[in-house]
Amino acid sequence: MDSLLSLHTPNNNNNNFHIPTTTSTTTTTTSSTTASPGGALKVPKPEPFDEFLTPHHDSEVEEDDAEKQLQLYSDFCRVSNLFREAFGKTLHQQFGSDDDFHYDLDSHLVDVKVSVSDPILENGFDDLNFPVLNSNHVDPNAGAIVAVSSPQGQAVEVTTTPRRKPNRMKELMRAMDLGVKDQVHFREVVRKTRMVYESIRVVTSIEDEKRVAAAVEEKKRVIAAMAAAGSGEIEGSGSKSYRRPRLRGDLRAASLMRDQGLWLNRDKRIVGAIPGIDVGDVFLFRMELCVLGLHGQIQAGIDYLPGSMSSNGEPIATSVIVSGGYEDDLDDGEVIVYTGQGGQEKNSYRHASHQKLEGGNLALERSMHYGIEVRVIRGVRYEGSASSSGKVYVYDGLYKIVDCWFDVGRSGFGVYKYKLRRIEGQEKMGSAILKEARDVRRSGIDFNPMHCLSVDISNSKENFPVRLFNDIDDNRDPLCFEYITKTTFPQFVFHQSGKATGCDCVDGCAHDCFCFMKNGSEFPYNQHGRLVRGKPLIFECGPFCRCPPHCRNRVTQKGPKNRLEVFRSTQTGWGVRSLDLIHAGAFICEYAGVILTREQAQILTMNGCDSSIHPNQFSKRWAEWGDISQIYSDYVRPSHPSVPPLDFSLDVSTMRNIACYMSHSSTPNVFVQFVLYDHNNLMFPHIMIFALENIPPMRELSLDYGVADECTGKLSICN
Repeated sequence: MDSLLSLHTPNNNNNNFHIPTTTSTTTTTTSSTTASPGGALKVPKPEPFDEFLTPHHDSEVEEDDAEKQLQLYSDFCRVSNLFREAFGKTLHQQFGSDDDFHYDLDSHLVDVKVSVSDPILENGFDDLNFPVLNSNHVDPNAGAIVAVSSPQGQAVEVTTTPRRKPNRMKELMRAMDLGVKDQVHFREVVRKTRMVYESIRVVTSIEDEKRVAAAVEEKKRVIAAMAAAGSGEIEGSGSKSYRRPRLRGDLRAASLMRDQGLWLNRDKRIVGAIPGIDVGDVFLFRMELCVLGLHGQIQAGIDYLPGSMSSNGEPIATSVIVSGGYEDDLDDGEVIVYTGQGGQEKNSYRHASHQKLEGGNLALERSMHYGIEVRVIRGVRYEGSASSSGKVYVYDGLYKIVDCWFDVGRSGFGVYKYKLRRIEGQEKMGSAILKEARDVRRSGIDFNPMHCLSVDISNSKENFPVRLFNDIDDNRDPLCFEYITKTTFPQFVFHQSGKATGCDCVDGCAHDCFCFMKNGSEFPYNQHGRLVRGKPLIFECGPFCRCPPHCRNRVTQKGPKNRLEVFRSTQTGWGVRSLDLIHAGAFICEYAGVILTREQAQILTMNGCDSSIHPNQFSKRWAEWGDISQIYSDYVRPSHPSVPPLDFSLDVSTMRNIACYMSHSSTPNVFVQFVLYDHNNLMFPHIMIFALENIPPMRELSLDYGVADECTGKLSICN
């Protein structure tokens, strides 16, 4: 469990830090306000926030405002931290407590004080408590951290944090000895928080589409009016004049969640692992790291507790981001040589002056001195990234800082270097898993051929080969079934569908077409094919519609877009995983089999041949995706169109597809969404599988079947 931790200086501590004799390792950071020899204050090492700095296509004009906003905030954050380091103690002595003098960043994007607690306490979740441990549980290697007792061993109460809070937590915390229930609970908290974040991002993309469409229509109206008046084209009516800065979904989601107090782990600085975040978790944007408290800096690569906020006046580093691209960085996976911050020209990777032992640099040195570990997040270029930088961010676990020295960098200026070594006994690095999945995609059966039973069990029926992998035993059961890509419906389903109807759209569905109206006057998907929010039933364009194949309302009928694999697991028997990164809200595949009526299913059951899936038993996880009721109080859960009780079974005893091997979980990462497109019979929808969260490559896909075998935690047919 958790214990409150404070800092003290141990009597005996070996220090491997080698720096020029003019610098003292125990000096506080009051020198940070001194101007550089050139007279200009150098920017601390900014980790490249490429979503802003890297233009793509013709979006420079659209992102100009966001880029200026980021730079202004980054400069403000940097100067504020330096101000705190230099004058924090003096101001505290002069003005008294923080209640009398309160200078922080509560009203800004990053430095928002929220707790490690459940972010949605007022919406039906239980409080998260960190029971205090006694000093015997403290890591003996972390000399700077000691346990602080709580009155009568009571748990530390955790509450949601308002936007502004008079006192900021000045203690470090570490989560220790979490039980299984605690781990599941925290994981669920993080999962729900990330789901809200991703849901807002997708909703923002829809709002951005409407803004762009409205701007285009306004431009057409003005030009037509001027042409009718005989004035020709109005001045400034070119395309650039009508551009609007595009809505950044990642920034908007973070801002809205901040306003509602949904950020995690900000007012309590956690040392070590964050409860609920696993090694290998992948994040699409830097802002999500801030929302979860994994890394609290929007741009800087070193996150640390300033000395003015620590009990002994010394800064302590909590996490670093390793993105590569810096001329003096070396990354060997288990061992990293990390270059300190500062000394760089604005928006440049090259150094222009010597670095100083202040801010994040001093914090890393102090963390090494006290033996405190840091979290390492790697920025990795990945073809499935959602950002303009082409990067994703992977949490790779905890590292110890084992050495630190001052050296001359490649640009000829002095830099501080830190050697980080990964702590043993952790899960495999997520960045290594990404590389492994990439190698499998490229080499196919040539990658570990001894355990690859089939390079494609679908026999080229799917868009991508479906690999069969087993390095556990000799089981080859998936090869014994006929592979089908779509559910087989009885003919009467089509005959009883009523009059065939469809839209008359020529170049994709519009906002006033028939299919748009059938879906409740909204499109179920955005332009990238992401499901905006779950519904009882979705109507896609079908064979009776005139819209082309590239219509945005044709998604699931096109089949999987990710490379999937059936693999043998020691815990779940056969399972399914993806070789690609699957985005939250993305379509994965159909759950395919042969439709049986109730009478047919009863006959099979009497003969002892029941291997059926009952669609009416699937949990309604679709209601969770797109639920932004914590952000908007007037949010209403979709109830249209209503689906009658599904009175059929899906037989997978002889014909099935990859979805039949998905394992059961009460905390799944995929969910079932009912879809109609090739007929109008509401009694027999297609069972489509969508991602409930961002799913990293090689992570098993799990589905909530509603009813599972208590012994295996999985439906018996899947074994």
